[in-house]
Amino acid sequence: MASKRLKTDSGWTGRRVDFPAFSEALSKRRAELGEPDLPRNPGKNRTPSKRALLKAIEEAGGKW
Repeated sequence: MASKRLKTDSGWTGRRVDFPAFSEALSKRRAELGEPDLPRNPGKNRTPSKRALLKAIEEAGGKW
């Protein structure tokens, strides 16, 4: 199976993030902090279409 990661010849010259390593480091950091309860996005700047979508999801019995 071919790798799904970007190849070095893709032309990107910026910093690369190794997501498996990042995820592991983030998990360790959160564990060190006692799994903090992070606040949800209050959604004050949502577009009307996003508000309508979330309302339709809620009316259909879903929870976003």
